[in-house]
Amino acid sequence: MGMRDVLVGRLGGLANRWPWLAAKVNPLVINKLVSACRTRPHPWSTAHDYVSWTSLTDQRWSARHLPPAEAALTTPTAEELTGLFARSGDQSMSDKSTVLFPAFAQYLTDGFLRTRMPRTGEPEDVRLQNTSNHQIDMCPLYGNNAEQTDVLRLKSDAPGERGRLKSQLVGGEEWAPFLYHDGTKKAEFAKLDDPLGLHPDQTPGRASRIFAFGGDRANAIPHVAMLNTLFLREHNRLAGRIEAANPAWDDERVFQTARNTVIVEFIQIVVQEYINHISPEVYRFRAIPSVAWKAPWNRPNWMTTEFSLLYRWHSLVPDRITWGGKAHQIPDLLHHNEPLLDAGLARAFVGISDQRAARLGPFNTAAALVPIEKQAIEQGRRVRLAPYAAYRQYMNMSPPQSFGDISSDARVVRFLSERYQRPGDVEFYIGLFAEDPSRNTPLPPLIRAMVAVDAFSQALTNPLLSEHVFNEATFSPTGWAVINGTNTLDALVRRNSPHGAVEGPITMTQPGWRHRR
Repeated sequence: MGMRDVLVGRLGGLANRWPWLAAKVNPLVINKLVSACRTRPHPWSTAHDYVSWTSLTDQRWSARHLPPAEAALTTPTAEELTGLFARSGDQSMSDKSTVLFPAFAQYLTDGFLRTRMPRTGEPEDVRLQNTSNHQIDMCPLYGNNAEQTDVLRLKSDAPGERGRLKSQLVGGEEWAPFLYHDGTKKAEFAKLDDPLGLHPDQTPGRASRIFAFGGDRANAIPHVAMLNTLFLREHNRLAGRIEAANPAWDDERVFQTARNTVIVEFIQIVVQEYINHISPEVYRFRAIPSVAWKAPWNRPNWMTTEFSLLYRWHSLVPDRITWGGKAHQIPDLLHHNEPLLDAGLARAFVGISDQRAARLGPFNTAAALVPIEKQAIEQGRRVRLAPYAAYRQYMNMSPPQSFGDISSDARVVRFLSERYQRPGDVEFYIGLFAEDPSRNTPLPPLIRAMVAVDAFSQALTNPLLSEHVFNEATFSPTGWAVINGTNTLDALVRRNSPHGAVEGPITMTQPGWRHRR
């Protein structure tokens, strides 16, 4: 470890203890991370191979950091390349992360990384589009448009009901209503998207426990449904408090104020718990909106096709996940909310916080998820992403001169050298996950650098955090106090559990983990 690392570590430790120093360090560090590459707006999108008015304005197409590359004359098949991910022996486990980390990552990205799936009769190139609002807007909870939000709301001006989302009590706990009745979607929820990949006639038992959520992916696995349920409860709890403090407010104003508050609570958790878990530094980031107010990177959000691929963290998912003392294989949990309902919300959070995530990287993906790795490789080829080396250079990182520059693992070097002529030929998706892991973080270097750029520049530019909006009037004194007192999932779970009963820590970081210098 060099002198610079020692000094940075000491400065970070002091900033964590001294708020006045943190206020000075926070914008410096965030600006440095976000400035690693070009700021938005990006010249290109998946609409055309060149700059066009469509590529600059039509957000149905994903933006792109680099222009499309010429297709390689010879490349390994996508099927062959899945060998980089497939595991032959025991799964290697993370030394830092709990299962709550990949669960939160999936919930976060399901809200804005939404590759469009072609409908019957549509051309295949619709896969170059997305259905995202390009904002951290909690659409898995509130819906992707005004019509969906409307059907999820209780819409009552009766005292004690204003501003609420629809919910029900099951086992003495609050949950979203069920979406189906006798295998048919309830008429009141006709505007909601069908859950992605669910066939109610094939799995009627599971369909009967699917929640009416705003997102088509929010029932994919119980971990994601668990997080959406937490924020549903937080919304309704806040609506009750805001209504009590403002009895003259109607249903609409209570709802909108509670929604504003929940979105900002979520962004704070993204920065102050999730990003700090990812960061290898001792320094703890703060979600201080003013860092973006005058920043050159404060531009309207537009999700990129690269971002949708670098977030395919399938190898983080362990082979088996325990719910209520019972181990489940990954396929057993698809569209299966019964384990969540049986455990209850608090026990579910504590349970996955007590389980280790797997290690992100090569030769470690659960067998059931390897076919999804193949789809990711094909998606990168469909949009003709530039090679991995080009993205290293774009992010001001050294491009590899040899396969050994990508990984020190002899198995990885052999795998790459047998399939690519030169390290410059390695594809973006392959290089991302072939890289050596970094110390004190679950992410390898290029993924971490690109996540930092987008995480800060997409989260801190949210309209609710803007200079003339982020104030007490927007959120009400009640919401403002909550915003200034919330930065962990643990706090949210404890205040949204029956009688506050939470028996154990709720954390993305394993309790025994310690930062290594």
